[in-house]
Amino acid sequence: MTGPGATALAILFGVEKKKSSSSTAKGKAAPKNVAEYLARVPEPARSALSKMRSAIRQAVPREATETISYQIPAFKHKGILVWFAAFSDHCSLFPIHFPLNKPLPVALIKKIVKARVAQLEAKPTR
Repeated sequence: MTGPGATALAILFGVEKKKSSSSTAKGKAAPKNVAEYLARVPEPARSALSKMRSAIRQAVPREATETISYQIPAFKHKGILVWFAAFSDHCSLFPIHFPLNKPLPVALIKKIVKARVAQLEAKPTR
């Protein structure tokens, strides 16, 4: 993912941005729709994204539509609700926007970071 949200997510989750880590190979045209994006994703990531897509569909308003934004799938309804994408070793959900004209949801940020720390601490060390 590129754009203003990518840096915020990288900082929020304490991860380094990797060059060209998305499943869409550099030099290929951006996918025109979500079906085309998914067709390019190898298994097992395709199955994981399909499950994620289904879960998102169940949670968004009925009027929400799918689109491609920043070359990855997204659902929108009065603006982008969430993005989701496959990478070489994981799938991601990008739901966070922090409008500058509203208070920063510090409690939510702490909750997300603590959940991520717990997730990583539960993971076996390589």
